[in-house]
Amino acid sequence: MPDEPLRDDLTELLRRRALTQDAGRHDAVARRHAAGGRTARENIADLVDAGSFVEYGRFAIAAQRQRRALDDLIERTPADGLLAGTARIGGAACAVLSYDYTVLAGTQGALGHRKKDRLFEIIERMKLPTVFFAEGGGGRPGDTDIPTVSSLEVRAFALWAGLSGLVPRIAVVKGRCFAGNAVIAGAADLIVATQDSSIGMGGPAMIAGGGLGDVAPDDVGPISVQAPNGVVDVVVADEAHAVAATKKLIGYFTGITDSGPVSDQTALRTMIPERARRAYPVAPIIETLADTDSVTFLREKFAPEMVTALARIDGRPVGIIANNTMVMAGAITAAASDKAARFLQLCNAFGLPVVSLVDCPGYMVGPAAEAEALVRRGSRLLVAGAALTVPLIAVILRRGYGLGAQAMCGGSLHEPLLTVAWPGAHLGPMGLEGAVRLGLRKELEAIADDDERERAVRAATAVAEENARALNSASLFEIDDVIDPAETRGLIAATLAAAAQHDRPAPPRFVDTW
Repeated sequence: MPDEPLRDDLTELLRRRALTQDAGRHDAVARRHAAGGRTARENIADLVDAGSFVEYGRFAIAAQRQRRALDDLIERTPADGLLAGTARIGGAACAVLSYDYTVLAGTQGALGHRKKDRLFEIIERMKLPTVFFAEGGGGRPGDTDIPTVSSLEVRAFALWAGLSGLVPRIAVVKGRCFAGNAVIAGAADLIVATQDSSIGMGGPAMIAGGGLGDVAPDDVGPISVQAPNGVVDVVVADEAHAVAATKKLIGYFTGITDSGPVSDQTALRTMIPERARRAYPVAPIIETLADTDSVTFLREKFAPEMVTALARIDGRPVGIIANNTMVMAGAITAAASDKAARFLQLCNAFGLPVVSLVDCPGYMVGPAAEAEALVRRGSRLLVAGAALTVPLIAVILRRGYGLGAQAMCGGSLHEPLLTVAWPGAHLGPMGLEGAVRLGLRKELEAIADDDERERAVRAATAVAEENARALNSASLFEIDDVIDPAETRGLIAATLAAAAQHDRPAPPRFVDTW
C-alpha cells in the first residue's frame, strides 16, 4: 500500500543516495557556484537526454578509511570524485564520465581508476561515443586503503588510449586540468575547453617538486598557450557553451540528420576575388556550402593557414579542409600539414567523408620552413591522404599549384572520388611566375635592361596563366569538371549519396593524439 512505511534498508539506501546528489551537498555546491562553475551533475544533466543517465559506482568513496571517518568519506567524497555511466545524447547511445572538482579537487582516486577501467571496457564492448569532463588535479596521493608503491600498474590510461580510432572521444576541460587528468584529455580525439582553463602534464606541485620553481596554477598551460599550439580544438566561454559545443561535436559521429535551411548558393559566385593575388576569408565559403549553423571550426588559432572543420551537407556529417589565403597565402607549412593530416585520420577512423577546398600556392619553402622539419611533417599530409578509405571530394577554388595542391587532393588530382574546379581556377606544377623565371632563366638573363626583363616575365606569365586555366586542364581530363560555384553543394551531396551505397575497407584503428 502507498502509505506503508519504508523498510529500513530502503530508507538507508535513499539516505545514502541523497548524499551523492547535489541537493544533499549544499556547501560543496555553493562553493562551486561561487567560483563561477557548474557541478559535474549539472553538466551531465545539461549534456544528456533527460532521464537517460545510468550511473555506475555512485556509492564509491575515497580509499581513505585508515585516516578518515566513514561518515566523513560518505559525505565528502561521493562517487570517489568520478561520475560515470551510459546515456543518450540527441537520441544516440553514449558514455559520459566526469571528474567532480568539488571532491578532493577532482583528483584521481583508487576506486575512481577502477570505475574508469569498468567503463572503458563497457565502451569498447558497446562501441559507445564518449564524453569525458576532465577537470582536476591529477593523481591523488592521500588514498591509504589500497597498498601500493608506484601505482604504475593502473590500467585506466592504457584502456583509454586503446579506444583510439574505435569510438569518438571528446574531452571537456574547465579550469585546472593537470597530470593524469590532462592525459585523459590529451588522449581524446577532440578537446573542448573554457577560456579559464589551464592544462598541463604536471601541476604546480609537480613543477616545484622537479626543481622548476613556483608556478601559479593558471599559468601552467593557459588557453593563450594551448589554443595557438593546437592542444585545444574548440575554445568556449564557459561550461554551458562547452556542453553545447560538445553536443554538436558528438552529433557529427552519430549519423545523418535532416538537412534544414541552406544558404543561397549563388553567393558563392562572388566570394573569390577576381584578382589572383587578393586574399579572402574561406570560412564564409564553408558556411555557405554547409547546412546552416552546422559548422564547427577546429584548432582555429593553430596553423590558421589551414582550416579544418566538421559540418553537415544535406544532413550528412563531413570533414572539411581548406587553404586560408589570409595567412601565408594558403601555403602548406609544417604545422598546417600536421593539422590537416591528423584531421584526415580522425575523419577516416569514424567514417566521415572529406571535402577539400583548394587554393594553394604549394608547400612553404625556404630555410626557415625547412628548420621546422617540413620534409617529414609536410609529408604526413600525403601519407594520411593515401590512407583514406572514406570518400574525398576536391574543389579547386582558385589556385592548385605543386605538391601542396596534390597533398590537398590525397596525392593526385585523380585520387578524390570527384575533382572539380571553379571557373577562375588555375593549375600548375608550381607558381606560374616562379615557373617562368625558372624555365626561361637563360633567356631572361640575356635581357640587359631590368624593366624590359620584367615586361618579358609578365608577358610570359600571362601566357602561362592562360595555359593553366581550369578549362584547359579539364580539356586534357586532368580534372573531372569545371563547374558553376553555385552547383558545388549539389554535386558534393549527390556524390556522397552515391558513395554511401557502397562498403569501404576497414580504416586503420588509430588516430594520432596530435
